[in-house]
Order: sequence, then structure tokens, then C-alpha cells
Amino acid sequence: MLLPLLLLLTVIVAVGTGAVHIAPLQVVSILLAPLGIAPLQGYEEQQAAVLWAIRLPRVVLGMLVGAGLAVAGTAMQGLFRNPLADPGLLGISSGASLAAAMSVVLGFHAFGNYSLPVAAFTGSLLATVLIYTLSQERGRVNVTTMLLSGIAINALCGAGTGLMTFLATDEQLRTLTFWSLGSLGGATWPTVLSAMPLILAGTLILPFMARALNALMLGESGAAHLGVNVQAVKWIVVGLVALSVGAGVAVAGTIGFVGLVVPHLLRLLTGPNHRTLLPASALLGAALLVLADLVSRTIAMPAEVPIGILTALLGAPFFLYLLRAGKKEVGA
Repeated sequence: MLLPLLLLLTVIVAVGTGAVHIAPLQVVSILLAPLGIAPLQGYEEQQAAVLWAIRLPRVVLGMLVGAGLAVAGTAMQGLFRNPLADPGLLGISSGASLAAAMSVVLGFHAFGNYSLPVAAFTGSLLATVLIYTLSQERGRVNVTTMLLSGIAINALCGAGTGLMTFLATDEQLRTLTFWSLGSLGGATWPTVLSAMPLILAGTLILPFMARALNALMLGESGAAHLGVNVQAVKWIVVGLVALSVGAGVAVAGTIGFVGLVVPHLLRLLTGPNHRTLLPASALLGAALLVLADLVSRTIAMPAEVPIGILTALLGAPFFLYLLRAGKKEVGA
């Protein structure tokens, strides 16, 4: 109950904050107006236009991307049975970013408005499969190999994205810069609608894998004895994670650490049960990214700080804390 309320309050504050101020009751009144409900507080037409055309698509996109990244991170940590698994750290986001950059520079438009999400999904899927294959050792995931593979793929994709940047025109270069830093500034309703089906597919279906992910906490052999088709679960989770992350990167760029920080915060509050953890991750991830975007566009007005910088400032110290905590456990 607390998380839906937090998300609702975050959304109301976010859509009301900016150069044109809209009070919370005015926000509610504007949102309820299409239902024919009398306004709780009067508002101007300009405020309604700003909310529907500029603020709301941006906030909705932030909710989608935040929820998708957080659920993807939670599922990956469950699949790899490792708290350090994160789409950004493992190179999945970099794979999506490289494919999206290639799509822009090489002019890939085969799927219309869905060309970028499709390209990014393909890149993220290839990166995920490559990491998963490289980290396999006698049917088990080698965590050290997984992290090292992620570092190598991050570097490789970074080099590829750098090459695309070198080859890009001035107009393409601005688009690529947007990806490298992460931003919700390009949010429009067509953008939201192009990414929504792909992100929702991952966010809504992954919670149905909660029982299998709980079983995998016992190890692959233990999960198999409980009747879980381990190989099928692996590929379904990998595919859905690639879908969510790829679509998110295509419309918002590389935004790291959301999938790392959110699951850990929630485990402290709700425990490790994925039946609770996955839906809660969607809610907290959505609220966290909307809040981060609110800070990014108001902290240095009229300039806008890239949202990827803010999430990195939050997530990098947290990642170091995890490494430190893990080191203490090993030494204990």
C-alpha cells in the first residue's frame, strides 16, 4: 500500500513542477476532467495543455522505464543468484545502446516508429545471450566469469558506440549524446506508445516467473527437483529482460543502477520472496526514476542535468557498499 501511494504522490508532484506551476489539486482536476468530474480547484487552459502535452508523457515514460529496469534487475539477480547482477553492469544496456546507435547512423527504419526499440531489443538480447553463454561452466553460472564477461562486453559495445559517434552527422551526434547520458527529455506520446508494449511485456510477465525464481534460489538441481523446467525459465527470463531493457534504452538512453539499487532496498523491507519483490520493484523503480527526472530538470533550471548522471551518483556508492559488504562476508 505504501509503494502505490509513494508512486501516486511522486507523479502528482512531478507533473505539477516546472516553469508552469500546477498545484496538486489542479493536477488531479485536470486528470479527472475527461471523466466529467467537477474540478477540485480551478485551473487555466495553458496548465492543462502543458500537463497533457509535455509533463504527463515524460512522467509516464519515466514510470515505464524505471519499472522495466527495476524488474529486469530483480529477475536477473534471481536468475544468476547474485546481488551484483544488473543490466547496466553486465553490458545489456550497452548492447542495446550500440544497436540503437547503429540503427540511427545506418538509417534502419524497417519497422517505422518501432525501429529503434526493435534494434535496441536485438542488441540487448544478443548481449544477454552472449553473457549467459560465456558464464556457463558445466551447466552452472560462474559469477566471476559473468562479471568479467559483462565488463568486456561493456567495453566492446562502448567502442562500437564510439565508432558510431565518429561516423555520425551533427544531427545524429546529438541523438547519440542523448543516449550516452540518459534523458527523458525526448518524451512524447508516440515515443511512449512505441516503447510501452515492449516494456510492459517484460514488467507484467516476469512476476509470473516468481515461483521459478524462488525455486532457483535453491540451485538449479533443487529447482529441477521441484518440477521447474530450468532451461525454459532461463530463456524466458533472459528474453523478457532483454525486451524491457532494450525498449527502455531506445527511448531514454543508458540509465544505470536502477536495477541494482531497487531490489536491494526492497529485500531489506519485504524479504527475498520474488512474488512480492517483482511487483514491488516495478512500483519503486517507477517512483525512483520519476523522482530522479524531477530533480534532473529542476536542480539547474533552465538547464537539465542528464538523468543517467543522477542515477550513477546514487548507484555507484551503493555498488561500492555491496562490494565492501561482500568482502566482509568472505572474510568472516
